[in-house]
This record gives sequence, C-alpha cells and structure tokens, in this order.
Amino acid sequence: MTTAAATGHRPLGSARHANPALVLGLLALAGMVFAMLQSLVAPALPVIAAELDASTADISWLVTAYLLAAAVATPIAGRLGDMFGKRKVLLIVLGVLAAGSLVAALAENLATLVAGRVLQGAGGAVLPLAFGIVRDELPPKRVGVAVGLLSALLGAGGGLGAVLAGPIVGTLNWHWLFWFPLIAIALAGVGIMFGIPESPVRARGRIDVPGALLLSAGLVCLLLALSEGGTWGWTDGLTLGLFGGAAAALTALVAVELRVASPLVDMRMVLSRGVWTTSVAGIAFGVATFGSFLLVPLLLQLPADTGYGLGKSVGEAGLFLLPSTVAMVVFAPLSGVLDRFLGARLPLALGTVLAAASFVLLAVAHEAAWQVLIGVTLMGVGIGLASAAMTNAILANVAPTQTSAATSLNTLARTVGGSIGTAVIAAVLSADTGQQVPAESGFTVSFWICAGILAVAFFAVLLLPAGRRRLPVRAREPGPRDLAEAGVDRS
Repeated sequence: MTTAAATGHRPLGSARHANPALVLGLLALAGMVFAMLQSLVAPALPVIAAELDASTADISWLVTAYLLAAAVATPIAGRLGDMFGKRKVLLIVLGVLAAGSLVAALAENLATLVAGRVLQGAGGAVLPLAFGIVRDELPPKRVGVAVGLLSALLGAGGGLGAVLAGPIVGTLNWHWLFWFPLIAIALAGVGIMFGIPESPVRARGRIDVPGALLLSAGLVCLLLALSEGGTWGWTDGLTLGLFGGAAAALTALVAVELRVASPLVDMRMVLSRGVWTTSVAGIAFGVATFGSFLLVPLLLQLPADTGYGLGKSVGEAGLFLLPSTVAMVVFAPLSGVLDRFLGARLPLALGTVLAAASFVLLAVAHEAAWQVLIGVTLMGVGIGLASAAMTNAILANVAPTQTSAATSLNTLARTVGGSIGTAVIAAVLSADTGQQVPAESGFTVSFWICAGILAVAFFAVLLLPAGRRRLPVRAREPGPRDLAEAGVDRS
C-alpha cells in the first residue's frame, strides 16, 4: 500500500482532489436526512396509528424496528467501509436508506411501513462513514472544526425533524414524512458519487462472518428486550430469555474476536482509553437525548389542569426544541475549535457537565414554560459540545484504518443508551401513575436519572487521554512496523 494508505491522507499529486466545502456540504446533507428520519416519525405516531388502525403496542414497532436495524447495520457497515472504501459503502448505505424511504412513503399497511423503517435503520452507518471521509479528505488542521460543523448539522437535523413533523402531517399527510427525505437522499447520493473521490485508506483482512452473526444476535436480543420488555413484562420468560441470549451472544463475540486475525470488533481498540471512555459517554448521552425526546414533549403537551402540564400543541412543543437545535449548531463547531488547541477532553467534560445541569434544572423546576426552555437550551449546548468532542476524541486515538469502525461503536453506544433510556423512563412514568397520565413525580425522578447517568459519564471522561490532536506525520515514509500497527496490507 502507499504512504497515503498508512497515514490516512491522499498523496500529493493525486488525480482527484476533493473540495473541502463540497465534501462537508454533501456529507452534512446525507447525515441531516438520517437524523431527521430518527425524529420525524415520533410526533406523528398517533396519527399513523389512527390511519392504519394499529394499537399503541403495534405502532411502537416503527421505532423498535428502526433501532434494531441501525444497531446491527452500523458497526458492520463501518468495518466494511474501512476495508473496501468509505465512499463506496456510503453510497450503498444511502441506496438502502432511499429504498426504505420509498417503501415507507408508499406503505398502506403497518407491515409494509415497518419493513421500510427496517431499511431506513440500516442507513445508520451514514454518520460514522461521513466522519471517516472527513478524516481522509480534509487537511488535518481542519478536521476538528469540520467534525464540529458536521455534528452541529446532524443535531440540527434531529431537531428539525421534531419541528417539521407536525406541519407536514397537518398540511399534507404522513406519507410525506418519507417523500421529502427521499428527495434529499437522492440529491446527496448523486453529489457524493460525483463530488467526493474514494479514499485510498484501507484496512486489510477478511469479512468476519462469525463476529457479524454474534454481534447481530446479541444486539437484536438486547434491544428487543429493552424495547418490548415494558409491554411484555420485565419478568416475562420471553424478556428474560432475550436478555440471557444477549449475554451469551456478546460473551461469545468477545471470545471469537480475540482469536480471529481480522475481527469485526477489535477488542484491543475497544479497551483503549480513547474508545471505551467515549463509549461510556455515548451511552450516557444516548440515555439523555432519547430521554429528553420522551420527557420534554410529553410534559409540554399534558393538559394544564394537571397542575404541571403546560397544555401545548404538537407544533408548539416542537418549537420549544428550536433553541436547543440552535445551541447545537453554535456550540458543536466551537467544540471543534477547542479540540484543535486543547484536545477533546475539555469540551467533552464541559458538555457532559452542562447536559447534566440541564436535567438537574428540569428536575427541580419545570412548572413554567420559561423553565423548560432554559433547560432544553442548556441541554443543546451540552450535546453540541459533547457530540463533536466524542468523535474528535476517537479520531485522535485510533488508526486511520479503524476510523469508521471506531466511530460506529460510538454511534452504537448512543443507540443502546437510547434504548435503555427509553425503557427505563417509560417504566418510571408508568409506575408512578394512578391515572391515565403520568404523575409529576415520574418526570422528576426521570430527570434525576438522566442527570445521574451523565454524572457517571463525567468521571469516565476525566480518564480520556488529554492534549491536542495527534496529527499524522507526513515527513517520513512509514516503515514495516508502522504499517503493521496500522493494520495496513503492504502487498
């Protein structure tokens, strides 16, 4: 392989040179669409359920199926991107995402719609592949800020999804929740095909089929148990069996991955300080983010006569999330600037503290609209700082040939955290009610749970290696030892 393959950068004199602004714009468009698809559906679930005559338990599969597919596909596609080319795999992933959006847009029954959501979830690798391309194509000194900008726009996509869902369904119908993203996916795919060159960075090895099967089985069992345990019962035989199956499959995965030459999940990489600490933070932010998606809109929309609900409409509740979205757009790039000069630990620690503080504020005071507004805005600041910092921390601590695989693990950690948070908070809200709506104590306890989990993550973040980004050395040709440590095939 060439020097570029070892260092992770295109050699000077290459026939194709990527325009940094074009690369970032196209990747941001692709990532924003996926982020929007995560949040667009949730506010419209009651409308879709009524039109398709589906029960609450059945309609929840639109979220469950999406999470399952994303959890399974993201780490596998990320590893394939490192092996066969991130641009190539990204185009395939976008094709699957487009197919899922088309199926969902045309769906006339719940089964077809769930199938479309499965295909959409399989597009979860858009994010880690995009971060990998940024590392490969942009000058090193611009990577941190670019990751911050990309993280900001991805966060904005999630916020816009929650805001736009109400107007789209009210003006048109729920099918347009998928037609609009399909158009954007097509534009992004064409732009990436012609505007971004393929990276020369490759990781050697073969496809780890046993690892992929064990990882898929473990994640499906774990997330299915977390998602449906509240409906089935946490002590139900099926729920306990799924948890047991997840433990067995993931334990077997560790044993297999430590023995194979080219593991799907490199356990040595997972146990490195730069990766496991960000994974802990990813789980915590997954709990917090999905917890806020569940708690804040519900609190805003509960009738005012409950004494703690604010009586807002779906559209008004979505507007309350706009300041949080704006905060992400502003502070995620700032996180990249801080990373460039001080390293990723400071912005990640600061973001974790601010996000935890937002939940403390909401736990103590949530009776007035301005209190909720301050809480969610502070949350947006914390998420903006931390999301970009987590990615930059990983990029600073793994080889170029492991970029997509490592960032996929962080995306997976957030997905698992989101499933855990949703399950725990739903259980708390349902347990603390003796009426048809959750009691106020359920919201208070849930906010404290999110704050506590973020506090635990803060101590993990303190163990993250400190200092500035370790820029690759361009001045010398890599030797055999360098190539071997990077996992690069010299043939």
